[in-house]
Amino acid sequence: MFEALEIGPFILWTHAVFLLIGSWLAIEFFLRLAERANLPLYHFQEHAWLYFVAFLGGGRLAAILAEYHVYIQDFLRVFVIWDGGFSFLGGIVGIGVILSIVTRQSRATFLQWLDSISPAAMFGWGFDWLGRFASGQSYGRPTDLFWGVTYDAMSVRYTVPVHPVQLYYAASFFSLTFLLLIVRKISRRAGAETLVGITFAAVITMLFETFRGDFGIPVFATKFDFLVLVLLFFSLSLVAVFQQWMSHRALLCYVGALILCSLGYALVRPWFQFATMELRFSQFLAVLVLLASIVYVVVHRRRYPYL
Repeated sequence: MFEALEIGPFILWTHAVFLLIGSWLAIEFFLRLAERANLPLYHFQEHAWLYFVAFLGGGRLAAILAEYHVYIQDFLRVFVIWDGGFSFLGGIVGIGVILSIVTRQSRATFLQWLDSISPAAMFGWGFDWLGRFASGQSYGRPTDLFWGVTYDAMSVRYTVPVHPVQLYYAASFFSLTFLLLIVRKISRRAGAETLVGITFAAVITMLFETFRGDFGIPVFATKFDFLVLVLLFFSLSLVAVFQQWMSHRALLCYVGALILCSLGYALVRPWFQFATMELRFSQFLAVLVLLASIVYVVVHRRRYPYL
């Protein structure tokens, strides 16, 4: 375990080093992909500071939420930004939010930008997991397999070999990067890279999170909950597709009915005696992101059939 490196009076967090390398390579990768797709890049120079703040803020906020039990016990640690607590995925989400706002009047749609972000994000995310492996973060549960690794650190609660789940993630995301480049070459419609990338990332998350042995935010859900989520996102996609043929009053009534049904289900859900499964919050979030992405790509293709 190499959580930090001491160089004279300075301490370099290993995870932070990998994050810097991954972020730099991912940015270079993204700019090249965007340039080849003929996407306008001038706003990155005009709003460089805004993207930088969004990346740092999003990454820090996501890391705090993921390890909230640590920051609740020591709230002042929130302001200790050099403690190595940072989420690369949270930083990408922060950039995506700003990008969706800044490019709203651009000739390119947000989905076209996502197609260029997806391969670069997966590539940088792989370096993030390599950093977690070196620093002993996001470790796995005990295993008898010969490739299990043993950490000698107070932050790891197991003294026996554990799954190197970080390497599982890193290898998967590096492989997914190359897959997305192939999809990018053969696809003819916008959204192919985004949909394939998010689908595989969601499957990877659902699978490998079962090997995690560190603290995680638990989510208790039933199979019926997922059915309700699918129906909800399907209903929202119908609204987006047919809103141009619906009157404003009919649209409000439809959305209002969806909200009332969702609230009603939330109220009566405790009365249902369905078998409950425990998921990590990242797994539940992966399902939500996948459903939202499918709806967004379908609606985008209906709205822009020439892209």
